Amino acid sequence: MKQKKQLVVLAALLLIAGFIWFLYLDHGRSVLTADAGSLPQNPKLLSVENPQLHFSAVDRARKTEYKSGGRNIFSRELPLPAPPPAPKYDKKHPPPPPPPPPPPPEPKVSPLPVKFFGFGTVPNGTVRLAFFTNGEEIYVVAEGELLLNRFRILRIGNANLEYEELSSGLRGTAPLEEQAAPPP
Repeated sequence: MKQKKQLVVLAALLLIAGFIWFLYLDHGRSVLTADAGSLPQNPKLLSVENPQLHFSAVDRARKTEYKSGGRNIFSRELPLPAPPPAPKYDKKHPPPPPPPPPPPPEPKVSPLPVKFFGFGTVPNGTVRLAFFTNGEEIYVVAEGELLLNRFRILRIGNANLEYEELSSGLRGTAPLEEQAAPPP
C-alpha cells in the first residue's frame, strides 16, 4: 500500500512539472542574439594616404627626455613655494643685530625632604609650630627656626608653609599633606 501511494505522488509531481515547463517555454519564437543584427555587411576601410609607420615621429618621441619642474607628478600636493631671496646688506643698511640670548632658567629650590603634616600654636603664645615627618621621626619647628640645618621656616599658614633654602637663598612653599584616618 505504501508503494502505491508513492507512485501516485510521483505521477502527480511529474504532471505538475510538465505543466510548468509547457507554460514557460515559448515554442513559436526564434532565438536571436544581441550582436546578430548590428554588424554591417560591407565595412568601409579608413582612408589613409600613407599607411606606413612614420619613423621620424617615432624617433622624436624616443629621444625626448623628461625634465622635472620640481613637482612630483604622482602626487596631488603642490610643491612648496621657493624660499624668499636673502636680503642684501650694504654699508648704508647693515644687517640687524642678532637677538639677545634667552635668559638663564630660574634656579629651583629643592623640595623639603620631609612631609609637612600639621601645625599648631602654643596655648600662652602666638608662635606657630609646624610638624614634619620623614616616616620614622617627627620634627617640631617654629617660625624663624631651622629645619635639618638646611631650611629656615619663614611663615606657617593654614594650607602651606613658606621656607628658604640657606645654601642658595631661594624660597619655596610646601603644601599641608593630610593623612587618612586609621581604620576603626
